[in-house]
Amino acid sequence: MNPVINGPLYAVVPAAGIGERMGAGFPKQYLSLAGKTLAEHTLNRLLSFAPIDRVLVAVSVQDPWWPTLGVSTHSRIATVSGGAARAESVRNGVTRALELGGENAWVLVHDMARPLVRLSDIQNLLDQTDSQGAILALPVVDTIKQADDGNHIAATLDRDCIWRALTPQLFPARALHDALQGDLAGITDEASAMERVGRRPALVAGHSDNIKVTVPEDLALARFYLACQLGDEENML
Repeated sequence: MNPVINGPLYAVVPAAGIGERMGAGFPKQYLSLAGKTLAEHTLNRLLSFAPIDRVLVAVSVQDPWWPTLGVSTHSRIATVSGGAARAESVRNGVTRALELGGENAWVLVHDMARPLVRLSDIQNLLDQTDSQGAILALPVVDTIKQADDGNHIAATLDRDCIWRALTPQLFPARALHDALQGDLAGITDEASAMERVGRRPALVAGHSDNIKVTVPEDLALARFYLACQLGDEENML
């Protein structure tokens, strides 16, 4: 383990949203992918990563689907109350991590709707972090345009300096907890909370198959990537 991480490691999974853009009529983490829910795929991957002491899942208190999943009662899963916004759910999960692991605890925050994260990418994140924390990300390969108020091009941005943020995102639990206090408007991921208080997390290159299932067509892409990953595993045997 990276000596910077000098305490227990917890995964925090915010899962209190309703997934409106998916249009399924229920939270997207309960959609089926190859015979399992997205939630089961995601949590089973995190549980298979041995350095994680416990996975803390933040769900709505009104969620009737979560208790029906067998993984919800796993000995390394703990349920915490989700908030009205993602950042609130993360804060609740990080609070539990501090209660369980003390001031030296670290947290990996991961989207429930990213079921295909590679364990090798999580390991790279742990290996390459420093005391500022780190996130998985992808360098942008497309040409990026900045729009004006009328949806006309205002500028072409230098893509050499632009990355797409992924998850997991890794931080000392106390530092992230403190960063998530006060007004949470504009906090779209954990790194943005840390940036707001002056921290500069590291960027660790991940794989493009670590997609977030957000709209219906993402499910087809997730099925494709999952089949590719399973094929790679069979070829390694």
